[in-house]
Amino acid sequence: MTDAMSIRIKRVYDDPGDDDGLRVLVDRLWPRGMRKADARIDLWAKDLAPSTPLRKWFGHDASRFDEFRSRYLEELEARPDAARELREQADGGTITLLFAAHDRSCNHAVVLRDFILKY
Repeated sequence: MTDAMSIRIKRVYDDPGDDDGLRVLVDRLWPRGMRKADARIDLWAKDLAPSTPLRKWFGHDASRFDEFRSRYLEELEARPDAARELREQADGGTITLLFAAHDRSCNHAVVLRDFILKY
């Protein structure tokens, strides 16, 4: 990973920015009410999203976030090549991880960003 690489997280419903770099949707499901043409998504990385059972268990309950983080990291560690490939596609530039959840601090994109930076 080069020093110039930057990973941002952003709600998919936020306006795209010219400095977003590679825009990657990291949700397993397409965001409600979002037209594909409006999303300006470069890549839909479903394989980096939490498993359906884990996503349903978490249910965006902030009191479960620490346990969710641990379980999701286990899932990511079982497939580190997916994160590595994403980093390679960004080619040292900016990656913006896009998610649909309302909570900007307790969501899987936060965990995924930390995981990608670790590898």
